[in-house]
Amino acid sequence: MAKYIVPGLILILILIGFIKKVPIYDTFVEGAKESLNLIYLIFPFLCSVLIAVELFSMSGLNTYISKFLAPVFNFLGIPSELCELLIIRPLSGNGAIAVLENIYKIYGPDSYIARCASVIVGASETTFYITAIYFTTTKVKKMRYAIFVSLLAGLIGAIAGCFICRFI
Repeated sequence: MAKYIVPGLILILILIGFIKKVPIYDTFVEGAKESLNLIYLIFPFLCSVLIAVELFSMSGLNTYISKFLAPVFNFLGIPSELCELLIIRPLSGNGAIAVLENIYKIYGPDSYIARCASVIVGASETTFYITAIYFTTTKVKKMRYAIFVSLLAGLIGAIAGCFICRFI
């Protein structure tokens, strides 16, 4: 049933376009042009975020920060083995998946640590990537507390997720 949703929506859009006498192909091409302009606008910001994440990982700074923050995360109920994941997740989705895969290999996929890691990866977002894209496309110049609140929400979600995983 689900495999028919997207083709059905496309057919409905084409049908509505015919009914409203919209030039469907021309409208599609115009939308494609706008998407290329969007890519042109966000590419420098996206590229800079990806380079910063790679430099952060390759420098080993994430390991030092993980070791420094481990007691704080333990106090909050988050296993210290997840420190690196909590640091890399707001920066890189692929990096977080790589750390998650490593956690699975070391602790097993059904362990408490792996369940907590899965919840953290599944319930959090790559904050810096999303803010770079969003604030670039919306032309918002003052981010105010957007990044701070996003990171705080991710931390609170990790704490709640680890707490819930203790009872599952």
